[in-house]
Amino acid sequence: MNDEPEVAVLRLGHRPGRDDRMTTHVGLTARALGADGVVFGPEASSPADTVRDITDRFGGPFDVEVTDSPKAVIRDWDGVVVHLTMYGLPVQDVEGDLRDALDDRTPVLFVVGAEKVPFDVYERADHNVAVTNQPHSEVASLAVTLDRLFDGRELDREWEDADRTVVPKETGKKVEDTSGER
Repeated sequence: MNDEPEVAVLRLGHRPGRDDRMTTHVGLTARALGADGVVFGPEASSPADTVRDITDRFGGPFDVEVTDSPKAVIRDWDGVVVHLTMYGLPVQDVEGDLRDALDDRTPVLFVVGAEKVPFDVYERADHNVAVTNQPHSEVASLAVTLDRLFDGRELDREWEDADRTVVPKETGKKVEDTSGER
């Protein structure tokens, strides 16, 4: 989190077995596209372990937390709460407000639901934001919103303490061991 403004993602809800992959992808997308950390509910310890493992191998910094009270995270957040929902205002109409919050060094919490989100989350949110008003993936909503928030700068992010790094190639795959171990 260093000198960058704090951007966190809360995965609200998790249905074990059904949501493991999606919850993991919420965390990985948050990490890859500029957030400083992710918070999962108590049922999501396996996705949390996976995101921690990826962070250990491919670098950070990135915080992964598991909380017994996800709604308390929202209630107690000292900053801007952004609920990503297809029922919200278009992201293009609020992205300027979100960038202004970051420019003012105000922490931003993105709330990404799994199952039906309780109405009090809509009321507590400073912004209910939609990436289209059509049903689609919460991972896609998070990715598009973070990219708009950071204006693409997150794509050039440098990673610290990585044991592995992906070498971009036009064809094929190459991952280098950067830990010095073989």
